[in-house]
Amino acid sequence: MTASRVLVVDDEPQIQRFLKPALVASGHEVECVEDGASAIRMAATWGPDLILLDLGLPDMDGKDVLRAIREWSKTPIVVLSARDRESEKIAALDLGADDYVDKPFGVGELLARLRAALRHAATRDGEEPVVATGGLVIDTMRRLVTRDGERVHLTPKEYDLLHVLARNVGKVVTQKMLTSAIWGASLTADAQYLRVLVGQLRQKIDTPPAPSLVETETGVGYRLRERDGL
Repeated sequence: MTASRVLVVDDEPQIQRFLKPALVASGHEVECVEDGASAIRMAATWGPDLILLDLGLPDMDGKDVLRAIREWSKTPIVVLSARDRESEKIAALDLGADDYVDKPFGVGELLARLRAALRHAATRDGEEPVVATGGLVIDTMRRLVTRDGERVHLTPKEYDLLHVLARNVGKVVTQKMLTSAIWGASLTADAQYLRVLVGQLRQKIDTPPAPSLVETETGVGYRLRERDGL
């Protein structure tokens, strides 16, 4: 992982004591704040490359911090959430969070999510023409999908679904975002249609017994897994 500036926003001292050494050991420059007002100020003045944001802050809800920062910044934000309600996670993602990690979490998972968020931010202004993960290659310029070198024939809707997931590889995409991208913002498709479409896509791109490349985030949405090797 390349060195980046990481702003940790969490009012729990034990979380700060756990996170800061782990991030510094990975080569990052780290600053920690305990409240939303300080987070917004540091986001503007320090210029972090990534923000780790807890939703439960003493002065304001973390979603309000997220909303305020998103008014002027595209800095990747990974939410740290002890809230187990799916609606909270969906709301944070719809407000512009790049990902979320449930508390308690392991440092390995957190660092992996940071890497994915930073990679996504690096290509946000110019979509990668080719996305590859675990033997699956999506050539977005030619609308061509191959698995282990063999052409995969997808329906237009299956390709639209895979394309959205590939643009956000490693990042959870909410059901609302997916249905809007596939069927249009003015036509809200039933979640069951999306589940059926995901099932059809999995049948064509997965290689059992390996876990599906399209990972379900229960009640929230889906993400395209990142795997090394072609």
